[in-house]
Amino acid sequence: MTMPTISPEESLIEYPSDFPIKVVGITHDAFAETIVAMVVEHDPEFHAGKVEMRPSTQGKYLSLTLTVRATSRTQLDNIYRALSTHEMVKFVL
Repeated sequence: MTMPTISPEESLIEYPSDFPIKVVGITHDAFAETIVAMVVEHDPEFHAGKVEMRPSTQGKYLSLTLTVRATSRTQLDNIYRALSTHEMVKFVL
């Protein structure tokens, strides 16, 4: 799937900038570690200290908010694509 090209002038995001991404999945021991490893592939300076974890009320789901250093639209698209296609992830916002 090819993403439409957006010029820097049309982007609502100024690069580089800190950009929060929310990832939700079923609670699993390796969920956070797996997601952090995936994000590091696209943002090498990202680390677990930039993750907020919040379990659902009944504990079935785990929500992670990861603040990445966005350097381009392409980088963000690649992160979203990688996360949203992973089997442990229910959705990405």
